[in-house]
Amino acid sequence: MPQELVDAGQSWLEYAMRPWFAYQLVLIALLFLAAKLIARRLEASLEERARQIRGQPAMLRVLVALLRRVDWILFVAFQAAALVVLNRVTWPSNTVLVSISLSLALAWLVVTVASRVIRNRFAARLVQWLAWIYACLTILDLDDDASLALESIALPLGTTRLTVLLLLKSTLLLIAAIWLAVMIGNMIDDRVKAASDLTPSLRVLIGKIVKFALIVLAGTAALSAVGVDLTALTVFSGAVGVGVGFGLQKVVSNFVSGIIILLDKSIKPGDTISLGDTFGWIRDLRARFVSIVTRDGREYLIPNEDFITQQVINWSFSDELVRLDVKFGVSYDANPHQVSELAIKAAMTVSRVEASRTPVCWLTQFGDSSLDFVLRFWIKDPQQGLTNVRGKVLLALWDAFQEAGIAIPYPHREIVFKTPIPESKPRPQRRRKPAG
Repeated sequence: MPQELVDAGQSWLEYAMRPWFAYQLVLIALLFLAAKLIARRLEASLEERARQIRGQPAMLRVLVALLRRVDWILFVAFQAAALVVLNRVTWPSNTVLVSISLSLALAWLVVTVASRVIRNRFAARLVQWLAWIYACLTILDLDDDASLALESIALPLGTTRLTVLLLLKSTLLLIAAIWLAVMIGNMIDDRVKAASDLTPSLRVLIGKIVKFALIVLAGTAALSAVGVDLTALTVFSGAVGVGVGFGLQKVVSNFVSGIIILLDKSIKPGDTISLGDTFGWIRDLRARFVSIVTRDGREYLIPNEDFITQQVINWSFSDELVRLDVKFGVSYDANPHQVSELAIKAAMTVSRVEASRTPVCWLTQFGDSSLDFVLRFWIKDPQQGLTNVRGKVLLALWDAFQEAGIAIPYPHREIVFKTPIPESKPRPQRRRKPAG
């Protein structure tokens, strides 16, 4: 054990034998108890008033975090007032313990409130305790001794000496830098998404590139700040990269496919697409997958690679207008010219049918039992569904044909026998013998 720690322990032991040490302990305990009792009555009412704030979630989050620590706020205030009084009635040496307790309580209050900015509970707790331990070491003037102890535990890696202190500094600084980079990247991404002069694909691409660049820059800056030689990691990173490349082929393929999709603008958020049996509209483009919402409310997460290797129907790629076909047949007794006119007028009565593109109706063939037609019309909102608009057009056709007396035939067959069917002779009935 270093001689400095031994000397510090002996001095604190001598200080603890004095009467004023016990007086300060009792005073600190009484102040903490008083803060707890008063906070129980204030905390609920203050938090209820704070939650009435609307439209400012960030400020409300910090304010609620403060109000849930009313006991610590009161404890700090009580100790500060007691320290002012003690410094006037006694020597400063008799207030050392209260001064240290005040500093520790204030550090704990600041750290716990500041850590609420981190939404991940585990990460917030980890940062909270690590920051408070560092504050405790600094307040107790033990930071240099702790640094020497952590510096003495080392693992030599060639010309590099990896110590526990270096590892802790690198980890904490790396976490802080990456968290700050992600937060700034999200802010820039929100600004880019709000830019109306950019296409949706370009907005997503810029947001992803900015986030990736900020994270790489933050990691490099954090490691360089603590003295890590990045050139020493070249061979190691190359070997790891080869292993990761074999193990994460699909992940890398989907990531590269996502970049290609964003660059060639083949699909974008809001497009209505069909991929295999999936029909829906694109909600979001991610680094690994595309989120597609179908008409029944299901959300499919389809890998980006499928949009590169498979056939994709983009109903709104270059134009929002989409043409739909409805096939039907009428009786041979009907006038085909009248049928065509009625079909066009019936289609125009449906609200989703585009009025600027007049529907057309063509006679396609003379069927076995009907005149076959195809009705073609245009819509500009395929994301609202295709089956429903076809159904409305068919109902409009039914109503128009019923009013005009036009029959919609069903298949029937006539059977003609060339020779008559012989009549069957009645069978003679057997007489039953009387019983007995």
